Amino acid sequence: MRESFVAQRHKTVKSSLMEQVAELSKGMDDLIDLSIGDPDFTTPAPILEAGYKDALAGYTHYSPGKGYPDVIQAVVDTYKNDLGIAIGPENVIIVASGDYASFQAAFATIDPGDEVLIPDPSFMCYQYHVKYSGGVPVMVPTGPEDGWRFKAKEAEKYVTEKTKGIYICTPNNPTGACLHPEDLQEIYELAEKYDLLIYSDEIYTAFSYDVPFQSMLSVPGAAKRTVVINSMSKNYVATGARLGWVIAPKEIIGAIAMEGLHMVYSAPSISQRMARFALTEGKPYMAPIMAEFKERMFKTAERINKIPHLHVPSPPPGTFYLFVDVRETGLSDLEFALKVLKDAHVALVPGSDFGDCGAGFVRICATVGLPKLMEAMDRIEALGL
Repeated sequence: MRESFVAQRHKTVKSSLMEQVAELSKGMDDLIDLSIGDPDFTTPAPILEAGYKDALAGYTHYSPGKGYPDVIQAVVDTYKNDLGIAIGPENVIIVASGDYASFQAAFATIDPGDEVLIPDPSFMCYQYHVKYSGGVPVMVPTGPEDGWRFKAKEAEKYVTEKTKGIYICTPNNPTGACLHPEDLQEIYELAEKYDLLIYSDEIYTAFSYDVPFQSMLSVPGAAKRTVVINSMSKNYVATGARLGWVIAPKEIIGAIAMEGLHMVYSAPSISQRMARFALTEGKPYMAPIMAEFKERMFKTAERINKIPHLHVPSPPPGTFYLFVDVRETGLSDLEFALKVLKDAHVALVPGSDFGDCGAGFVRICATVGLPKLMEAMDRIEALGL
């Protein structure tokens, strides 16, 4: 019998530090879990009710492979009305989650051996989407001295004849960094110079505090070489809906549609009906939720900076993540996270889970209410680290 039936591509994939923290936290009845980027709010009832009503009306079957036309149009209208960006329905496909959107985008465009530049630190799945597609992830350092902003000038040092594309995320997970208009312009110019594709993760569009959010598509000319990833998960606190979309040149949309045909066929029908309502009528219901997230972020950042040896940007730039500098404690980020978990029963994620440049930092998710966030900070301070 074979030693293993598991494909070779999986044998170099290690479990994440986040998974290790989750495993160690089992059985802690008083755990305050600040490790997972899953908003604690229930999706607003009108969004859920819209999906339910349409389900009762018969939307429980396969949708067209690219998604329902009115959902695609809702994406088109949102980018036009909210961001002033004109796209056509032929440039949009609805898919089963933002994470899957990122994977499909990579799988549709990356050939074996292609190199893709990725900010370090950033959402760890980008690396695996590139690897699973046969590509080579190349991590480009960012740091707190530049507010963790991804810089084209630094990225250019890592361009080779094999480089195919660049991943960006604004606001960024885990650092919260928001790219400024000049950053986007310089990234586009780099892509033009070396004929690269830009993968732009824009799932935190509603969580930009430092500067008003701007899509990569806002840069004149960028649409022809940009793949935008977005979803219901964060902007509409609907992680369980598993519904996302891709905006890209028509040829790439066609490749993603072909992939989807042989993977999941079409995105979830009821989630698409929720998305149509959320995109067209959901803003009033989301406004108070977004206001509360901002209050949590700002007040928690202030509280963290009162704890000896801990530092975080205040006010924070974006997302609902705080990337906290713990280097002055003398502990590594993993040691700090494990100490806080074991002795304070607060779950955090070591920054090195997101790339080597995250070493010495931990990610805190503001995904519980302010009282719990303040209690968690009190517990951490009481450790005297």
